Amino acid sequence: MSFLENLSHYQLDILKEVGNIGSGNAATSLSKLLNRKVDMTTPSVKVVGFDEVMNLVGGPEKLIVSVFLRIQGEAPGSMYFVLDPNEAEQFARQVTGLKEFSFEQYPIDEVGLSALHEVGNILAGSYLSALSDFTNINMQPSVPSLNMDMAGAILSEGLMELSVESDYAIIIDTTISEEGEKSSLNGHFFLLPDPDSFRKIFRSLGVEDQ
Repeated sequence: MSFLENLSHYQLDILKEVGNIGSGNAATSLSKLLNRKVDMTTPSVKVVGFDEVMNLVGGPEKLIVSVFLRIQGEAPGSMYFVLDPNEAEQFARQVTGLKEFSFEQYPIDEVGLSALHEVGNILAGSYLSALSDFTNINMQPSVPSLNMDMAGAILSEGLMELSVESDYAIIIDTTISEEGEKSSLNGHFFLLPDPDSFRKIFRSLGVEDQ
């Protein structure tokens, strides 16, 4: 029986609960930062194969905006918060009030970039804290970096390391909405634990390889 087949609905529900707790913590932090109410939901949490990670963002040549951080501590790995560039621009405009912020206007406004960097840092830190509390495994985020490039260029390093012994990644879909706004933003968290860390995290949730 494969590792993926060993995951029960209960264990996937636990991962979704981790996502919901992280969303709640991140929404509280963002609301304080923006001084207005922000809601976040986790519509789905999935454990997917190597190839499906690229497909979720539209393929390796799809342009994406990503906040990347390394996970340090007892279960090291990589974590990406990924947005479509149009949605990242919209988010930066909402956060900063810079109506003309665009990735196509050079030089790109540093205030908008800093806002995206900080928001990604808050979101990733909130999810990682929730996962650490749930698994009782010490995990700390590194200083994050913001990048815009093709998905293949950004994600390949983490996926190559993951593929040495494992074929799976944890995907946390996230929807962000602001009170009074009709539109919402949809992002993906890609949690790519290093091979030994993947087993450690799921062992803490009661999942073992057969």
